[in-house]
Amino acid sequence: MPEQALKDIFGYPSFRPGQREVIDAVLAGKDCVAVMPTGAGKSLTYQIPSRLLGGATLVISPLISLMKDQVDAARSVGLRATFLNSSLMPDARRARVEGLRRGDYELVYAAPEGLEAGAGAALSGAKLALIAVDEAHCISQWGHDFRPAYRNLKGLKRRFRVPVLALTATATPQVTNDIVEQLAMDEPLRVRGSCFRPNLHLTAYLKTGEKAVPRPGTVTDTKTSILRLARAHAGESGIVYCLSRRSVESMAEFLVGRGVKALGYHAGMDAAERERVQNAFQQDDADVIVATVAFGMGIDKPDVRFVIHRDMPRSVEAYIQEVGRAGRDGAPSECILFYSWADVMNYERLVSDQDAAQAEWHRARARELFRAMDQRLCRHQTLARHLGEAMAACGSFCDICAGFDPVRASPTIPRPRASFVRRTPSDDPFTPACDPTGASPTTATPRATFGARIPFDETSTFDGSTLLSRLKALRKQLANARQVPAYMVFSDATLMDMVSRRPTNEDEMRAVSGVGPKKWAEYGEMFLEAIRG
Repeated sequence: MPEQALKDIFGYPSFRPGQREVIDAVLAGKDCVAVMPTGAGKSLTYQIPSRLLGGATLVISPLISLMKDQVDAARSVGLRATFLNSSLMPDARRARVEGLRRGDYELVYAAPEGLEAGAGAALSGAKLALIAVDEAHCISQWGHDFRPAYRNLKGLKRRFRVPVLALTATATPQVTNDIVEQLAMDEPLRVRGSCFRPNLHLTAYLKTGEKAVPRPGTVTDTKTSILRLARAHAGESGIVYCLSRRSVESMAEFLVGRGVKALGYHAGMDAAERERVQNAFQQDDADVIVATVAFGMGIDKPDVRFVIHRDMPRSVEAYIQEVGRAGRDGAPSECILFYSWADVMNYERLVSDQDAAQAEWHRARARELFRAMDQRLCRHQTLARHLGEAMAACGSFCDICAGFDPVRASPTIPRPRASFVRRTPSDDPFTPACDPTGASPTTATPRATFGARIPFDETSTFDGSTLLSRLKALRKQLANARQVPAYMVFSDATLMDMVSRRPTNEDEMRAVSGVGPKKWAEYGEMFLEAIRG
């Protein structure tokens, strides 16, 4: 029955590792805590039961800004979903509460803070079948993103007497134990999937001074390295994380001045501007978002093809969480970290005004990440060990094992003959600077597939790239017309499967991974026509 629901709702042929085990436990009425990597399809583990159990599934989601996208994504595959949060006007809220009590919804999303306010009362009279707590590590004081409001979820199980499913990508065994205790779970099934994501290629560079002698694993010019990487991924979605607001603004300006469609995002911007930037990224109107960690959890975008850290994250867990935003659709993606001991010192200054014990805890976490990157062992194996998982070296999915250097394999940047950059007057926020060398700043060279032990090849392109570009253009056109993010039409992975299979009729199109009945009815014929050319 779950397999049929998987095919009928989502159009997927089979479950990913761990999904069926979690679903079976929930359907049997058992509590479950699942530690599964980002991109492993955690949302399916409560979405499929929401259809099969009857009643409504309450999903505790940490960010209001994420809920609309989550609801839109659920509706796009035919699930009856809604959310309750403070963004709703009274009439809309009242209508949704009445619909919930009538049984109109299979999924209802709410923030933990909202349950403390009005959403908790709104659930009175609702028939709940399951409670799913997303980003469950936020409940633990030992987690990297502790949120006090999560502590108040303990009474939910006692109040509704339904199974509780806790989901997270970044829980150590200690944090997992704390999740179980804090949610008052009753002998839950514990599912720990492998944190190894072979579609992510991990690379780390030690930042050195510009006068240092370049050597493997180091860079002397971080900004130019990031520009080379962004150009290598021209037309693809990516995130560049920076430690401070000032570095966000300078990095974004640097990229835009050299032809990259980049926007900055940080907590110091007003809400309307942050929403504009977020929407531009979701709609593929901006390729690159340069951001502090204020950006990320509020984005449900599966086709992020690269995540770059200009500065080192604050802990191993934070690093895992942030690189996890790349390649959630399963397609190959790059994650590049630039780190230095100066980054560690910056974190030490940031926590200097905290309680002594808490400050030392944060200092230790930053130092731990520096050591983990600097020992130059298999990146995936290092992260797995931190989360209590034993795995062999990845073989070819990190810079250490593959011997692949993505910066040096990226297009070089012509050295300008002058120290100034002249802008072209335009209302376009992405207007490139005029390069004094006369070189086009928007020209990018196709990129070799990562992980292979081959040098960069300027002629290397994805087989069927012309068709893939045509399908992406159609997807963008349809998404703009419906005012939804492009991935809600089809993910990159689904488009790549179309290119590989070249379906010619409905049956063949329905065999493409990610083409469920609702997607076929809405978009299938148009994409078939595009494939036929």
